[in-house]
Amino acid sequence: MAASMRKMSEPKSFRAHVEVVKRLILDPNVPIPAMAALLIAEILVNVTVIWRIKYTEIDWVAYMQEVEGVVNGTYDYMQLKGDTGPLVYPAGFVYVFMGLYYITSFGSNLRLAQYIFMGIYLLNLIVVFDIYRFAKRVPPYVFFFMCALSYRIHSIYVLRLFNDPVAMLCLYIAVDLFLRGQWAWGCLVFSLGVSIKMNLLLFAPALLFLLVITQGIKRTVVHLAICALPQILLALPFLLANPVGYVVRSFDLGRQFFYIWTVNWRLLPEEIFLSRSFQGLLLLAHILVLFTFFWWRWHKMFGKIKLQWSNHANLIGMCFSRSLHYQFYVWYFHSLHYLVWCCPYPPVIRILVLGLIELCWNTYPSTVASSAMLHVCHAALLLGLWLSSPRPGAEISNQQSADDRNRESCHDSLHPDQHGKASWQGSPRSQKFKTR
Repeated sequence: MAASMRKMSEPKSFRAHVEVVKRLILDPNVPIPAMAALLIAEILVNVTVIWRIKYTEIDWVAYMQEVEGVVNGTYDYMQLKGDTGPLVYPAGFVYVFMGLYYITSFGSNLRLAQYIFMGIYLLNLIVVFDIYRFAKRVPPYVFFFMCALSYRIHSIYVLRLFNDPVAMLCLYIAVDLFLRGQWAWGCLVFSLGVSIKMNLLLFAPALLFLLVITQGIKRTVVHLAICALPQILLALPFLLANPVGYVVRSFDLGRQFFYIWTVNWRLLPEEIFLSRSFQGLLLLAHILVLFTFFWWRWHKMFGKIKLQWSNHANLIGMCFSRSLHYQFYVWYFHSLHYLVWCCPYPPVIRILVLGLIELCWNTYPSTVASSAMLHVCHAALLLGLWLSSPRPGAEISNQQSADDRNRESCHDSLHPDQHGKASWQGSPRSQKFKTR
């Protein structure tokens, strides 16, 4: 009798363990074990990369030369330059890399700089994980593709030491603050990111729309002032020295890019790539697609504001960028997995899209085929996001379970409360915050 009872209990115990493993791998509501394991693995991976793969000099020396000019008392942006050309980043970049200049013995201690950027990578990953934990959309096994399989991302962080990762860290911290209802702090951190590299302005249209809807016009003006103030204060020494020079250099929207480095437009002849007419056409297409999403998708969902609109806006900007260089991959890499899982495609297609995008960014030098494939993948993402808009009336109630929320939509919602104010609904964490 006892033996038969043991035989009956063993299959049940086995099935229970199988269900636990399946939840840890597939359930978006249980991401923390996978995140913790991958974070530990990332520490080992990054240390291995630093010690076993040779550092490649691209911009670090130029960064140090540019901030060294400021250290030596030059505040005229027209006079600040390095081996790769003039200083073309806003003032926040100068202060961040001036700090690194001193910490790394005037830029000479590369190994220490690599470990600092490893810390930036890990901190960025923690913030991104927190955003995904809040979203409850992506199954935990997808984080493996985010962490383990991207050679290019690890290279950008710890083997190249670009400024792009620093700016993106500010962006993701700002998004996490927005998710917590901390709009003022989020705007401040977002502005600090823009002061390091202005690619964060690709997120600005969606952020402005979110501010207007959640805060109202008056408080939006206040939050825009919060965004503007750090730009002025950080740039003040340079504005006093040469205001026109600072604006022209640090926010040069017409700057030409080298054809040799382009990832997305290798399929075009160089003369078309450098054509002002082509660049104007891309800007027009960017505005039109952004307006199309705004009017036919965002505008019709005033009662259900979607936080990943910022990722929509950034992706649209990436699709119509005049040129994407290899380090620009970090501009959208950590949001790709969320965006792909918001598309109504089977998992195998989602993973295929991620893999093809990774392949395109790892093809050096870029080819006609790799550039064309990148555009195809971007188009598939935009189409999927267009098709994934919530069904009318598919609103999220407090009584729905987490699983129901995941099946309803890939978005978190804002609903007007009884006084006409906007209040967060969606995940348990978001329900705590109300915007007044």
